[in-house]
Amino acid sequence: MHFVIQCTDKPGSAEIRRDNRQAHLAHLERHADQVVAAGPTLDDSGEAMTGSVLVMTFPDRAAVDAFCADDPYARAGLFESVTITPWRKVFPK
Repeated sequence: MHFVIQCTDKPGSAEIRRDNRQAHLAHLERHADQVVAAGPTLDDSGEAMTGSVLVMTFPDRAAVDAFCADDPYARAGLFESVTITPWRKVFPK
C-alpha cells in the first residue's frame, strides 16, 4: 500500500535539518525500494527547506509508523508535525 508522509519542520530548525541530512538520506537509501517519490518542501522563494513529502510503499500502517519513528530527522526533533495518509495512485497508469 502507498502512503504519503508529510512533515513540517519546526520554525528556526534549519540547523537541525542540516546536521542530520546525511543520516536522513542514508535512512532513505536503506528503504530505496519502497520510495515512490521523496523530497523537501520549500518556502516561497524556492530556497529554504520547510519540511518533507514522501510517497512510499509499506505493507501496513505499523511499518510506515516504524519507518517514520526511525528517521534521523524525527529522532532529532526536526518536525513540528507529521501526517501519514494512505494513498492510491491513479495517474499516470
